[in-house]
Amino acid sequence: MSQPPQDDWDEHDARGPGARYDDDGVFGMRGAGYDDSLADEMLAEEIEDPDAMLRPRRHRRSPLLKGTALLVAAAVVVVAAIYSFGAVRSLLPDMSFGGGPTAVDYEGEGSGEVIVEIPPGAAGGTIAEILAEEDVVGSAAAFTAALQADPEAAAIQPGTYRMASQMSSTAALGRLLDSEFREFSGVTVREGLWVAETFEVLAEGTGHEVADYEAVDPADLGLPEAAEGELEGFLFPSTYEFGPDSTPEDQLRAMVELGERRFDELGIPDEDLREVVTKASIIQGEGMFAEDLPKIGRVLENRLEGNSETNGFLQMDSTIHFIFQERGLAGTTDAQRSDDSPYNTYQEPGLPPGPINNPGLDALQAAVEPEPGDWVYFVTVDPSTGETKFAETYEDHLVNQEEFLRWCEDNPDQC
Repeated sequence: MSQPPQDDWDEHDARGPGARYDDDGVFGMRGAGYDDSLADEMLAEEIEDPDAMLRPRRHRRSPLLKGTALLVAAAVVVVAAIYSFGAVRSLLPDMSFGGGPTAVDYEGEGSGEVIVEIPPGAAGGTIAEILAEEDVVGSAAAFTAALQADPEAAAIQPGTYRMASQMSSTAALGRLLDSEFREFSGVTVREGLWVAETFEVLAEGTGHEVADYEAVDPADLGLPEAAEGELEGFLFPSTYEFGPDSTPEDQLRAMVELGERRFDELGIPDEDLREVVTKASIIQGEGMFAEDLPKIGRVLENRLEGNSETNGFLQMDSTIHFIFQERGLAGTTDAQRSDDSPYNTYQEPGLPPGPINNPGLDALQAAVEPEPGDWVYFVTVDPSTGETKFAETYEDHLVNQEEFLRWCEDNPDQC
């Protein structure tokens, strides 16, 4: 406020130096135009009615003075209202009142080309601000008004768009709703890939080199503590639309962030996260169909409990494949199963030290809520179709295993 402090008001009365109050409450001013003789004449007059001194004095004011006072009071109210509105409005978001300057809009289709990226989850206000900052539209307020007027506006998708400079808000909205102007740079990273495979997919899809991803320091990606500084298990598989200027670090960080959101959605406690992701990675590595994953999750739990048949050993081929980073063959060899790696679940009981791939949402869900059952064994009897059979006893498992061996005899190059 532009008023002086209260202490200054006390020392310098608002009426100015020399101001005083009369006995009847009306203030006057000593100086030019003040006539002392008027007071003397009044004192010299004989008081005919002494009781009149005790009655309240009536002051007759002219109509002109009354009108002037009313005008002054009205002016004070108006000024106070304007000042108050300005003070309050300064606390509110910038709004357009009746198409004021903040709602300025361009006309026409614009010119040139401006590449604009709409991030996932961006609300209408955020999109409006992005377009205004890039001078695609005249103001965020104008584009927001166009959004509100078009019921199709909710269909805007995240991604990279080819826009023009200084477009009307209606024209800009039209482009955002037209797939012709959307640059599809989606990269699909499927479930169950190892980190090295993920780097290859990202490099091919975005034009970078694998070495560019290998050079990224995991410590710069915001990994959860459960990752223990390693990417395996924490690069969430999905389809990503990366902007043309996104770096390998940007892309890996986006995958880590999406994974953390999924972990939160599933309600996985931080202290259990590494164990859950490790289980999910094995479930992902062993199953081909979503409906089998909760059953595989139950097999893991039943084996980890330590029963008389498996003694706590998971004996999962997917962990062997991870050790040797080899794909393409069903099953494992005796030599591979004899490897002394801590990830060898044929040699080491319990879970391996960490995840063996990057599991997807279904596998994580299966690790959190495995299907009830007493299964201890399972085998994919036909790897070409993914058909998997589960068994509660070793005898039943041997029957299923024979079916798998027959498939291998028919497909020797795949076993």
